[in-house]
Amino acid sequence: MIEIKNLTKVYPARDRPVTALDGVDLSVAAGEVYGVVGQSGAGKSTLIRCVNLLERPTSGTVTVAGRELTALSGRQLRAERRRIGMVFQHFNLLSSRTARENVELPLEIEGRLTRRERRAKADELLDVVGLTDRAGAHPAQLSGGQKQRVGIARALAADPHVLLSDEATSALDPETTRSVLKLLKEVNERLGVTVLLITHEMEVVKAVCDSAALMRDGRIAESGTISELLTREHSELARELFQLGPAPEPSGLPDTTVLDVTFHGDSTAQPLVSQLARTYSVDVTILGAAIETVNGQTVGRMRIGLPGRFEENVVPIGFLRERGLNVEVVTAGVTAGAAADGTGHSFEEVAS
Repeated sequence: MIEIKNLTKVYPARDRPVTALDGVDLSVAAGEVYGVVGQSGAGKSTLIRCVNLLERPTSGTVTVAGRELTALSGRQLRAERRRIGMVFQHFNLLSSRTARENVELPLEIEGRLTRRERRAKADELLDVVGLTDRAGAHPAQLSGGQKQRVGIARALAADPHVLLSDEATSALDPETTRSVLKLLKEVNERLGVTVLLITHEMEVVKAVCDSAALMRDGRIAESGTISELLTREHSELARELFQLGPAPEPSGLPDTTVLDVTFHGDSTAQPLVSQLARTYSVDVTILGAAIETVNGQTVGRMRIGLPGRFEENVVPIGFLRERGLNVEVVTAGVTAGAAADGTGHSFEEVAS
């Protein structure tokens, strides 16, 4: 549905040009909710504005629903842009218009429907977002969550095949955020709209995203479906989704191999750690654990310690991996003496 290839955006500046996007490649499948996450200044908002060409990229291509937008201009681009709805962080509602009239605005600009048809369409969309009883209210009479719901209804007015969301929940309280995210997921499932959302909050990714990408310094550092990311070793996104704290110093756990183990699917209901302990008569130390619901799926992550160095625990680690668990070695274990004098070896050295 959305294909972005080698996208670059450079802003001129007095001292030197600022590169906001540096060769970005991104692929969003039709019908999915795709989250782009990263810190402020990573290039997320520039990226989403390049998708509908509110910002024209310096180089690269953007293709939406089979049309290369970067090759269009004038009337053709305006026509394609109408099929891409956008939800803004600060709502961008017209204070002089009611909720219904704000939703009607894109239809008025398009000029295709009669006044009665516009009103009926707006009322239908306000019903979709749960605001039928607030159709005559002005923005000043609405809560933040209600304003964002009006913004979502307005973005859907032209029957878009893509919905862009630029930090749509960052100005909302946690409870309202959950309700708006639930609405976005319902819109995605009910109307089949592909959703690309920008956020700096991992909770948003957990709640609604099918796939995600991590942006840093104008580049995609990591991307994939949520299920792929959760089973990928050394995944930064997986670590952010399940924060178990910083890795322990080897000197704090001498003679111990520390593992981060991710459970997903059927494995979440299996007593695999206790089976490991019984099968190999090994004392397993639980150092941390978290269970999360990620896009409706229960996923768990546990940090455990096994006595001995990595090479002594190859078989127990294999036991876990053979049962479909993602196992990441955090520390490979060093002897007490090596930990004290700093001569221990890293996991990479041991594994090689």
